[in-house]
Amino acid sequence: MAASGAVHLVLFLCGVAVFRSAAVSSFAIDLDSSFKDSREDDIWLVDFYAPWCGHCKKLEPIWDEVAAEMFSSGSPIKVGKMDATVYAGIASEFGVRGYPTIKLLKGDLAYNYRGPRTKEDIIEFAGRVSGPLVRSLSTQQLFDHWQKRHPVFFVYVGGESPLKEKFFEVAAELIVYTYFFSASEDALPEDVSIQELPAILVVKDGTYYTYDEYEDGDLSSWVTKERFLGYVYIDGFTLYELADTGKLVVVAVIDSTNSSEEHISLKAMTQEVATGYREQFHRNFQFGHIDGADYINSVIMDEVIVPSIVVLNTSNQQYFIPETAIGSIEDLIKFITDILEGSAQAQGGDSFYYRVRRLLYDGKSTILSVFKTSPLLGCFLFGLPLGVISIMCYGIWTADGEYEPEEGELLQNEAIEQGDAEASDEEKEENHDKHHKADNEVKEDSKELKDEELEEKSMVEKKRD
Repeated sequence: MAASGAVHLVLFLCGVAVFRSAAVSSFAIDLDSSFKDSREDDIWLVDFYAPWCGHCKKLEPIWDEVAAEMFSSGSPIKVGKMDATVYAGIASEFGVRGYPTIKLLKGDLAYNYRGPRTKEDIIEFAGRVSGPLVRSLSTQQLFDHWQKRHPVFFVYVGGESPLKEKFFEVAAELIVYTYFFSASEDALPEDVSIQELPAILVVKDGTYYTYDEYEDGDLSSWVTKERFLGYVYIDGFTLYELADTGKLVVVAVIDSTNSSEEHISLKAMTQEVATGYREQFHRNFQFGHIDGADYINSVIMDEVIVPSIVVLNTSNQQYFIPETAIGSIEDLIKFITDILEGSAQAQGGDSFYYRVRRLLYDGKSTILSVFKTSPLLGCFLFGLPLGVISIMCYGIWTADGEYEPEEGELLQNEAIEQGDAEASDEEKEENHDKHHKADNEVKEDSKELKDEELEEKSMVEKKRD
């Protein structure tokens, strides 16, 4: 009986899981060519995918969860997905260039999602972009509420002005990254003090900072630089996004699983400099930490010691490493100051040498990655071409060593050899005649000499008589 009950329980749970999976996936609507003409009256969150794309397959269950969450919460946003390889023309009209591409479509506007591919981040993006560009903060309670929910947001304070118009323009451009609000001076917390109105504030790191047009320059650039916390956790995606700020990135490379004092103190020192010395460094530096050295090693194409400090220049791929270990806040401040003043030695860069080195490094990394994940596939991909090239080289080499003349060349060579042989026979005969003639001449000369000697001898004898 117990075994039978266990079997029924397992079957029931499997049935629930299958039902839940089918129910979740049913909320994401499969879109076809009719979507282009029927979407105008609704707000759509769409995943443009390719069936063969590995990243698309990884996103698929997350996308189903997003669709289910939006449906259950009563959101007016409809969630869909479109095979961009089947409906390539529509995908191209929406500016799809890679897979997967997530877009929120709102009337004539299309907003690209560029954040982490997690359910929470995608839903937060959809809620932010689907609402007003600039939300209103009418009371201090509402201000405090938003400050607890969002680590970074921007607030315009004041009446109508050219600065307000500019603020709305920047909000339309950068709403995909952060929140924008407008508030009266009465709605601000008591600890917020503004010297002059109108003003724009960024609220983050438990405090606020005021935009100064003369010191901070263009408003859009300032918002881009300030949309991150002073100290952040850094991964590959975050580092890519930080490149837009134009700042140098001070990275504490640590091992989060290592609880030794060395790792903990280095992270704490970096946080302290980021917050306590903001006015000195925030315009030029962004601070954070990364877990492990693998990603940093791939960026600088070298091995770094863990824990350590590395400063990255994402604009030209240069980096700075301290010559001595950072043991105190003073050491870290001096190192950053040296970089700021130009006395620290930069390494790396985007010169021709480093571009070639990067090409070779990436190629090597790709090959090792393929062999590590799938040795058989690696042998096939790289062994087969090498084998073909080897056979070709062997064929060329052996062809040079066993060359056989064609029939025409062979006849020509035989004629030449025969001519040479005939010429050599003629030369031998001619030489023989010459030698024979010379011998005859010598014999004749010797005969003449003998005749003369006999004649002289006979004359002498006659005289004696």
